[in-house]
This record gives sequence, C-alpha cells and structure tokens, in this order.
Amino acid sequence: MTKNVLVIGVGPHARRSHLPALAAGQSAGLVGAVCGVDIVGAADALVPYDADDGPRSIPVTLIEAFDSRARALPDAVRRTLDALVVRRRIAAVVVATEPAVHMPYTHWALEHGLSVLLDKPLSVRADASTDPAQAAAILTDYDELITRYEHARRRHPGVLVSVMSQRRYHPAFWRMRNLIHEVADRTGCPVTSVQAFHSDGQWRLPDELIDLDYHGYDQGYGKCAHSGYHFFDIVPWLIEGAASSGKTADSVEVHAHIARPADFLHQLGVGDHEQLFTGFTARNPYSAGELDRLTHGFGETDAFLSLEFRNGPRTLTLGSINLVHTGFSQRGTLAPAAALYKGNGRVRQETLILQQGPFQALHFQSLQTLPGSQPPGHSSYEVGGDKHVELHVFRNDRHVPGWKAYQRLGFEALTGSEDDQPVTPTQQSSRRRAVQEFLEYINGKRDRAQMRSEVTGHRPAVTLMTGAYLSMANRWTAAAPTAELSLRPPATARSRVLAEAAL
Repeated sequence: MTKNVLVIGVGPHARRSHLPALAAGQSAGLVGAVCGVDIVGAADALVPYDADDGPRSIPVTLIEAFDSRARALPDAVRRTLDALVVRRRIAAVVVATEPAVHMPYTHWALEHGLSVLLDKPLSVRADASTDPAQAAAILTDYDELITRYEHARRRHPGVLVSVMSQRRYHPAFWRMRNLIHEVADRTGCPVTSVQAFHSDGQWRLPDELIDLDYHGYDQGYGKCAHSGYHFFDIVPWLIEGAASSGKTADSVEVHAHIARPADFLHQLGVGDHEQLFTGFTARNPYSAGELDRLTHGFGETDAFLSLEFRNGPRTLTLGSINLVHTGFSQRGTLAPAAALYKGNGRVRQETLILQQGPFQALHFQSLQTLPGSQPPGHSSYEVGGDKHVELHVFRNDRHVPGWKAYQRLGFEALTGSEDDQPVTPTQQSSRRRAVQEFLEYINGKRDRAQMRSEVTGHRPAVTLMTGAYLSMANRWTAAAPTAELSLRPPATARSRVLAEAAL
C-alpha cells in the first residue's frame, strides 16, 4: 500500500523542489496522496506547482501563524494536524517551513511515529546573531531532537528523520569523498585544509530589506541559516572521508566576520539605488536614517568564517567557509520577480578547494551565469552545460607513480548512476535523489544503514552553525569573538549511541 505524505510548508522552495519530487514518487508508485499545510496568508487552499508531466496542485489546510519562539505547537495547530493525520491516513511528513519552527513540527511528528524528511537547517533561533544564548540554543535544539528521536524509535522502531542536505547526494561530492578516502588509505594523511565559497547572487534593494521577508534578515539571522547549512554539513562530511587515517577532530574553533543589511546600505545606499534604477525614488518610502534604524539587529547578509579543527591541542585541519548573498547577480529590473526563491536575478556560484597534505588537491567549481528561472531558449549549468561544473584533481605522482598528476572531470564524467538511473551533477537532481531515498525507506525498499543523511549524523554541521552564530553574537555584545566547541556528543548522548551500537 502506497504511503500518503503531508508537506508542512508549501512555499516557493517546496513548490520547486519537494512537490515535483513527490509527484515523481507518485508516478513510481512510492507515494499515494500528497497534501499540504501552511499558514493563513502564505498559501491558498489549493497550491499549484509544475511536475515533470505538467501542472499539478495539492490541497492545503490553512492554520494560524504562531510565534516562532514557541517551543511547542499551539493546541489549535496540534488539533488540526492530529485530525489531518487520521483523515488523510498520513504515513510520513516533509517539514519545509521557516527553519525557526522546524523543531515543534518535527517533535509533533515523532510523537505520532511519523518519519520526517526535514529541510535544512535543522533549527535556528530568532536573534541568533545578536544573542549568545539564542546562538547556543541551536546546538541544544539538536541534542533535544536526538533524545526525542531515540525515544520515538523505542516506540516506533521504523521511524526515521532524514535531513534534506542534497550535496550528500551530489555525484561530484561523492567523487571527492572517495578520492579523499583513497589517498588517506594510501598515505594516512587527513584533509589538512579546506576552502568553501558560495554566493546566492541575490540583490535586494534597500526598501526590500524591510518589505520582503522571504529568506530575509529581520528575525536576527540570515545567510548562514538560509543556504549556509549546506556548507556547515558538507565540509565536515568531506573531511570524514579521510577517517581511515585515524586522525579525526574532536573540537573546532570558529571566528566569524560578517556584513549585515546596514553594512550593505553603506556599500550601496539609497542615493546609489536612485541613480541605478529609474523610479526607485518614487517607490522607496524609507530614508537612509530610517533604514539604518529599522535594520538594527538584522541578521547577516554575508559571512566569512575561519575554522580550526583540532585533535586535542593540535591543529588537524584549517578551513574557511565564505557565504555571501550580495554577490554577482543577473537582476536588472526595479520590480522584484514573483519567484523570489530562484527568480529575481539570483545566480549561484560555488567553489571548493581541499588540500590533503603533500599528496592531493581537489578544486571543485559550480558556476551559473544565468538565473535559475530564465526565458525559454537560454541555457545554464542547471540544464547541463559542462563548462559550468567541473572537478580538478591534482596528485603527487612523483611519490606514487601510479597516480595521475592531473585530471579534469566535467559534467559527463561527474554524472553517476544509481538503480540504473542517471544522477547528474546538479543540485536539482541531487534533491530528487534525497527525496527518492526517503520514499524508498518508508516503503521498505531501503535499510536505515543505507540512508545518507539521517539526522544522527548531523552534529558536526549543527556545531559549525552554532559556532558561527556564537561568534557573531559575541562580537555584537563586545565579548570575545571566537567560539570553541566540542565535536563530540554530550556524555549522556554518547553512552546512548554506544548502547544502541551494542544491540
């Protein structure tokens, strides 16, 4: 019997990624009915989206918005969801809401024994970039989730929480991890340095910093909680590829330098935008002084993070994760596009450089030149132009003569195959694979051990995100701007993991 799925949060991201993937699951016989939940004003009772076979729609139950600081669902929301589970015979849940409310929905699902595909980041707290207590609570949220997850698994052994971190499914990242493992096995050398860069290519005009709240900054967090989690996850995941060296980090130090909307308004202010866009003066209701006051305490637009992974007192891996919203864009109009998620001129550019001591260097590039939503007839990386995605592999063939000194792997060389299906080196293909894996699990076609992104493997990522926000908040409060955190689980959680492993 196929499983019915509830999607909580049917915003632009879900309509572009989750819903088409679930529709593909329906075509493959892995999904029965799909229905949605969203807050009043954010969606209609019937939400349209584009699937592979043409336009579709799903019914949506509307609920009242609640304070994102709430740690549990309001009684009225809980009753609505409880009734929906019974009426629609729901077997699994996709949580794709604003991340500040991920935890209440996930806790509710676990209480019902419902498996969850959880969007990233796992959680974030309002004012995380200005309040150290709220920053630290991001990691506390994770540890509480793991405790609840273990409790739910005792009552419902098949329940699963999988995190939508699609780079773990991307064939280029798997190729890099395998290359790292191969060199570690041969040499005993861990990853010694890593540099990650990601730009959203997002250009928000001064008044839009206030008036457009989708992926906004007004809750006291920003880029690190938007797309930044992918890099908090993938950097330690790649480093773990060298675990066979026996050299693993047990702590990390994080130091953040950030720009906030007020800084962006100093880079390109009201006067600049009046010169750049005809009609901006008539549209913009805010003076420079008002914008400065209204954006006080807003979250980060850009974040440059310095990392030091340590084993005891010794440095094991140096790193940087540099995340920007205000990078190269293809926006050219005053009016914002309706499709804010991938429209509005947003262009993604991403690079990753890893060094494995004197033995190997990996340089990965994924570069868009045009927006994700573009006119017919245009092409970009998203539709397979191989000049936009490539991996360069350098190896010390003087030390190991059998190695190749240099290889360039382009789009076709990085395209993989799973279950006789091609997996292309694009984010969209990787998202599809993440959803498909989850659907295969809830249908009994995949074991827990085969899951690539179970929530229990995300503590390093959550630790890095916590460290980033702690550093920001410490700087805001004039405290020491460096955060040092353990990469080990708390003693009680560690003992539970060891006990479970012994079963």
